[in-house]
Amino acid sequence: MKNTNDTTVNHDDTPWVIELVDVNKWYGQFHVLKNINLKVRKGEKIVICGPSGSGKSTMIRCINYLEEHQQGKISVAGKDITGDLKNIELIRKEVGMCFQHFNLFPHLTVLENCTLAPIWVKKMPKKEANALAMQYLERVKITDQAHKYPGQLSGGQQQRVAIARSLCMNPQVMLFDEPTSALDPEMVREVLDVMVELANEGMTMLCVSHEMGFARQVADRVIFMDEGEIIEENNPQDFFDNPKSDRTQLFLQQILH
Repeated sequence: MKNTNDTTVNHDDTPWVIELVDVNKWYGQFHVLKNINLKVRKGEKIVICGPSGSGKSTMIRCINYLEEHQQGKISVAGKDITGDLKNIELIRKEVGMCFQHFNLFPHLTVLENCTLAPIWVKKMPKKEANALAMQYLERVKITDQAHKYPGQLSGGQQQRVAIARSLCMNPQVMLFDEPTSALDPEMVREVLDVMVELANEGMTMLCVSHEMGFARQVADRVIFMDEGEIIEENNPQDFFDNPKSDRTQLFLQQILH
């Protein structure tokens, strides 16, 4: 399997598209995110891993304000989302998100799921939205399912539809929250293949995942979180072959063996 890092463009001169500065979040007394600092350049692919409850999903959900942080600053594409509702709406047009459980509308067909946001948010004519949706359904190799309902599809097919739906908004950034964890093992590969293609095309991606083979293949950086903190971040080779933190070493031993 070819490692895309061999041909990854040097990001040093590209602008930051996501910035988190001293971000803190609490659920009641539980301090779920502790002084998170993270910058992501346009075109970077970041894989975030760590034990359950470490704050991984909460962090990426804060990036498009599905979760509200209490302290610190988050900006996307140069727009500060901290408490600015107008900017939040703009950012949600720029940031696509795929969830663990797909979140498709069961009463709408695959095609209707994909055209809903372009028609209602971007005011795109229906004919144009249908053509765009079919283009992205073809990209995820699922055009033959366009007129079926989500309940008629496998989990892997539903997740590919969810990816196509996000791409229909032409986002600058894609966020993936454990997109394969709810899938049967034989369906995982078909979803990862789509994500690898997006990575190879230069999409900025943050992915919460335990798919370490995927991290080795596509990531520019792998981030390890534990107890609400970023414990370690590095390029995949150094992260897997020479982890600096004892907690990272223990985590890798548990998931790789």
